[in-house]
Amino acid sequence: MTRLRTTILISAAIALIAGAVATGLLVGGCGSKKQSTPTSTTGGGETILVWHNDTDIERTTVEQAVADFNATNPGFTVKAVYAGNSDYALQKLLTSIAAGRYPDISYQYGSSMANLVRLPKLVNLNDMIKQPGVNWNDYFPAVRLAATVGDKVIGVPALVDNLALVYNKKLFDQASVAYPTADWTWDDFRSAAQKLTNASTKQYGWAYVNDGSEDTVWRFCALLWQAGGDLLTPDNTKAAFNSEAGVKAMTLLHDMAVVDKSVYLDTSSGNYLNLFNAGKIAMLWAGPWELPLINADVSFGAQILPGDITHATIAGPDNYVLLSNGAQNVADAWKFITWFNSAENHLKWCIQTGWLPLRQSETHLPDYKNVYLKKFPADELFVANLNNVTKARPNIASYPEISAALGQAVQSVLLGKATPQAALSAAEQQVNDILAGGQW
Repeated sequence: MTRLRTTILISAAIALIAGAVATGLLVGGCGSKKQSTPTSTTGGGETILVWHNDTDIERTTVEQAVADFNATNPGFTVKAVYAGNSDYALQKLLTSIAAGRYPDISYQYGSSMANLVRLPKLVNLNDMIKQPGVNWNDYFPAVRLAATVGDKVIGVPALVDNLALVYNKKLFDQASVAYPTADWTWDDFRSAAQKLTNASTKQYGWAYVNDGSEDTVWRFCALLWQAGGDLLTPDNTKAAFNSEAGVKAMTLLHDMAVVDKSVYLDTSSGNYLNLFNAGKIAMLWAGPWELPLINADVSFGAQILPGDITHATIAGPDNYVLLSNGAQNVADAWKFITWFNSAENHLKWCIQTGWLPLRQSETHLPDYKNVYLKKFPADELFVANLNNVTKARPNIASYPEISAALGQAVQSVLLGKATPQAALSAAEQQVNDILAGGQW
């Protein structure tokens, strides 16, 4: 089941659970956890349960961090439990809330926030982020946007990424094309892709995921923002993408894929990475999570995305959410997660895992240049690129349906089945019908 389809089904489940909790149909606590509401914030000996979705070195890092915290912070115990991948973790969280046995902290996709905000057990962090030492504004704007729904902060940043232009230096050299620069325009990008395409050897200048999923849409979002457009109106009540900027962005996709035939259209198989490694694709719009998948013998570089009006990119931040198991548990969970996310500690985890820093101050610590960038030199571009994340996808419950409509439009244009204007007009009508239902 795709992440988009899963989210749509889960949205309905959340509505049912929220209504049941609000009417008192769901009762019960969290096993042996305290359900009282003590006023002390020094810890009452309880166990704070953290659900995460980390594997391999990331899981080892999280578990070691928890052990370090427990050794130096008496009064309560933190327990880290792997809850499966993020899609499964969301379903598991809903099931646990329905059963009245849920964690204190849970890792969730940023795209789930608009649905999770309806859960009565979710903790509103508005007052907590103002506490001394939290330094909320130190987090990069991209992660703060993803943790906020309307006027509520309901997530603690857990992970941030973004899309940048990753290119194969060997293919550029062979074609005598200069490497991408931070000043590249869309024309520069399109021209390079043409020169780097060779139909006889099945070599493409660029790759685009074209299965109509959110992976298709969030790449289009970056193009739309680069042209000065936006997905929805400021009040999130109507589509805004059927605009001059939208047509310009969709036309670039059409011209590169249909006219130039310089784009490899991936059907979500992820084969574009294999082809990049094999020297069959010259450029990717990729995230830092994909860098470890590039073969060691491939000489590659990274640059910010080409620009029209701006060089905007898009991030897909994830969050930790806090669930209320009583005031004491909430206070203790907050103590742990703010310790975990302090600049010094989080940079330590980044050095171990390759995560990008969440806080701007992490980049000013000595170990950022002396250790982190020496270990992960390509990440320097992705960290700097966070400054090009100035917008976020709408944090509204109906976003999965909006994405589905827009994904079909982008897919139809890339396949040459619809003109940019016709595809945008059809998607606009669908999205306006969705939003007219009040699901925003």
